Amino acid sequence: MRGKVVVITGGFGGLGHAVGKVARAAGATTVLIDYAPAPASGLDGAIALGGVDLTKPEAAEAAMKSAHDAAGRIDALLNVAGGFTWTNVADGGIDPWERMFAINTKTAVNASKAALAYLIESKGAIVNVGANGALKAGAGFGPYAASKQGVHKLTEAMAEELKGKVRVNAVLPSTLDTEANRKEMPKADFSAWVQPENLARVMLFLASDDASEITGALIPVTGRV
Repeated sequence: MRGKVVVITGGFGGLGHAVGKVARAAGATTVLIDYAPAPASGLDGAIALGGVDLTKPEAAEAAMKSAHDAAGRIDALLNVAGGFTWTNVADGGIDPWERMFAINTKTAVNASKAALAYLIESKGAIVNVGANGALKAGAGFGPYAASKQGVHKLTEAMAEELKGKVRVNAVLPSTLDTEANRKEMPKADFSAWVQPENLARVMLFLASDDASEITGALIPVTGRV
């Protein structure tokens, strides 16, 4: 990834931070985009764009232009932005479904579309974050799984649309070993969870020239246990 410019949505969160750290260690310039304000302490040399609502197409377009202007090019877009909620159909309303669609599916669509011209220019790559839990939804996973299936199908459709121009793949992780997940599930076996840095390495492989023959793939990343 040396000399590459990597844009990471959801860049201030646990996974986004890990992806940025691994990308910079591999020699890439990183641009981190997030809905949250940019941290005052900085992000280890990354270009930080905070306060960006990627559910709005115009905000995504402005952010990608700013990223391109600041870094000079865009070689890879890693769509990490997203969220999770647990709710069952009997007790829940439509709001969780709409919220999950907005923050998981719409953000990926808007960011991808906004970056396309720059990625076509660089013959770059998009790597989306889907979910292993979207392959077969458990109880309470309906809104989340449906929105992540949207990400899976977005990946497949864009890969077909952009063959020969931009590669589009996705990773499908199981539970990530993050501070938030440990707090939510304190009795779980953390050793069975996926380390964010290891998922980051898979994503960066898919974004790299070493994966030049791979597009349209949905790669499960489910840990070693």
